[in-house]
Amino acid sequence: IWLIWEFSENRRRDWSPTVRPPRLGGNTRLGVFATRSPVRPNPLGLSCVRLEAVEPGPILRVSGADLVDGTPIYDIKPYVPYTDAHPEARGGFASADWERRLEVDIPPQLAAALPAEKLPALRGVLEQDPRPAYQASEGRVYGMSFAGYEVKFTVSGGVLRVLSAERGGK
Repeated sequence: IWLIWEFSENRRRDWSPTVRPPRLGGNTRLGVFATRSPVRPNPLGLSCVRLEAVEPGPILRVSGADLVDGTPIYDIKPYVPYTDAHPEARGGFASADWERRLEVDIPPQLAAALPAEKLPALRGVLEQDPRPAYQASEGRVYGMSFAGYEVKFTVSGGVLRVLSAERGGK
């Protein structure tokens, strides 16, 4: 199914018609509508997810979601394979190796200090290598905000190691 939702955790409302996507190198400006930047003139997001179950309530259980738990969902549309699937399509400027994944090492003492329900999502984000594409220094300490925590990590030899996760991130 398709979810139309709000970037509710993105408090920035100042947007620019061009952005510098870090995953694409961060040095070239591209039109905001040609990217997946969350800083847009409207806060709408679109995600294709797998519907796993429908429970009383109604509650929809999905997998593959790229949004934060509690995100407002405005609409749900069916996925229609004969119109929604375009295997011959090209990615254009974003045709880089998006399937590449890092091994993620979260020490047990850090994992125990994080909310258990957030760990799978954190691993999923970290596996995708959140570093800007132009910064790949071995041993460098990187940081990102995730679910109210400031997460610090290093990457070496295809392994991302979480160094700390402290409350206070965005």
